[in-house]
Amino acid sequence: MTVVALDRRVLIVAILAAFVAFLDGSIVTVALPAITAELGGGLPVQQWVVDAYLITLGALILLAGSLSDLLGRVAVLRIGLLGFGVTSLACGLAPTAELLIAARAAQGVAGALLVPSSLALIMSAHRGSSQARAIGLWTAWTSAAFIVGPLLGGVLTDLLSWRWVFVINVLPIAVTLVLLRALRNEPATVRPPIDGVGAVLGALGLGGVVFALIEQANFGWASPVVTIPLAVGVVSLIGFIVRQATARHPMMPLTLFRNRNFAVGNLATVAIYAALSISGLVIVVYLQQVAGLSATLSGLVMLPLTIMLIALSARFGALAGRYGPRWFMTAGPALAALGFVLLRAIETPFDFVSQALLGVLLYGLGVAITVAPLTSAILGAIEPERSGIASAINNALARIAGLVAIALLGAVIGTTVDDAWLDSALLLCAGLMAAGALVSAIGIRNPVSAPGGPGALSAGSPTAD
Repeated sequence: MTVVALDRRVLIVAILAAFVAFLDGSIVTVALPAITAELGGGLPVQQWVVDAYLITLGALILLAGSLSDLLGRVAVLRIGLLGFGVTSLACGLAPTAELLIAARAAQGVAGALLVPSSLALIMSAHRGSSQARAIGLWTAWTSAAFIVGPLLGGVLTDLLSWRWVFVINVLPIAVTLVLLRALRNEPATVRPPIDGVGAVLGALGLGGVVFALIEQANFGWASPVVTIPLAVGVVSLIGFIVRQATARHPMMPLTLFRNRNFAVGNLATVAIYAALSISGLVIVVYLQQVAGLSATLSGLVMLPLTIMLIALSARFGALAGRYGPRWFMTAGPALAALGFVLLRAIETPFDFVSQALLGVLLYGLGVAITVAPLTSAILGAIEPERSGIASAINNALARIAGLVAIALLGAVIGTTVDDAWLDSALLLCAGLMAAGALVSAIGIRNPVSAPGGPGALSAGSPTAD
């Protein structure tokens, strides 16, 4: 196999592996009414079908990044793909709500193995402008997976059954496993011990806090059902930070945050992905519950965004690799913020062209400009041998930001879905995107010019204004 063919296979494998993990974070949202109609449980079951997956994914993705660097990207990817396939089938065949929630939690564990390993595989196989373009394609397809999820879920639910939103994963997983056979695993030559204590503290911290944020709407802040998990979560998170600062082999090395672009890029990630998660939920919910659209039609509203991500992200990734990510990371979120402001025109009766088209286009262009340069800025600041854990940290923060943002949504803007609710949510999204733009403009530094072109990216390269 030629080098070019091998690099192309690496890219396809990385995209397919991460695609299913991102897809399952959003595809289930439009299927929730159908799930509870068959299995019962109402709103609490709907919440936990979503959050059981996101909690384990977010809690364990750091550990998965360490395992990727230690055991090798290919080996961890294979384990993750097999686990994801089995748990997807378990979700699709679940006879009760309890078993579905348990299967979703297990699916999140497998998903955590896929994301950092797939991106680290790209970082190890590509360099220079090729790396920037590969990252652009990866971010385009994985971001598109998150956004196209409601549309695909709506079609499968309306035409077949909610169970197919899980079973459909088996096809891309099978293809990826076949392609993976041609890739060589390269485990670390030095094998430091895994930070098991840190993994437990991180999982308890995230799980406890998120559980409290979700259940406070049902039990109130004064209930022991809320206060005890919240206390355990906060104490565990404090313990996690202390552990990472003192452990010989931490699962989240705090020294990485001494790198300016890595630290600032992750701060921007939190704001941007919180906005993406909130908007992905509130727009679909409003269009179904207030505007009366079907699951399929509500998903179609955001289709231009998906098309723009796929079509443009790789191009902007390549441009960021040549000119540096700073102004792309500034202009992109600013355009997305303007798009959210324009989307406040949505009301009933709903008209896509007059109320949503321009806002969706600006939102989509902004996200397409942002995602690949953001990833390049973060990972380009870290040496390749640590790309697995760097990717894991960035993706963990992105997933956690979305998870916490959704959990806090009810407390911030209320639970009554109406025009005012949507308006407040979109203003919140615009503010978060504007914050991401401001942080990037002030904090991100472009790499010093290199022979590969003006501002060419390279891992660990010095930065300049």
